Amino acid sequence: MLTGEFRVSIDDKGRVSVPSKLRAAIGGDSLYVTKGLENCLWLMLPAYFEKLAEIIQPGPGSAFDRNRRYMQRLIISPAQQVDIDRAGRINIPPTLRDYASLELKKECTLLGSGTYLELWNVDAYDRYLEDAQASFNQAAEGLSEQLNMLGRE
Repeated sequence: MLTGEFRVSIDDKGRVSVPSKLRAAIGGDSLYVTKGLENCLWLMLPAYFEKLAEIIQPGPGSAFDRNRRYMQRLIISPAQQVDIDRAGRINIPPTLRDYASLELKKECTLLGSGTYLELWNVDAYDRYLEDAQASFNQAAEGLSEQLNMLGRE
């Protein structure tokens, strides 16, 4: 499971160091980097990305489905597989850095989200947390109901 919140920096070549705890959980030598929701980047294990791509692009008919085309254009098309180098760094392609407002020689937030990672501009992530507080409280109440139902089984 990929978990944890880390402050990492993007070096002058566009590379981010993946903390050793996360590298151990990744267990491989590459990740897919793509656009995520809320203007962050998603970093996914190859197997997870490939499963996601199979769901988004299930067959030839997907070209005629507006929502699938949107998801293909947002998630699949911009995705790039990046290698984790010997120093534990990955290169974030410039177009993806621009999408997430990630700047060279600046700090960013790397989040473990269970099955994938998120890479955020620090200020954007802090604003997101502040703006989402009411929604978070609402979601927590919904989760409380689900957990209570599990306890009754």
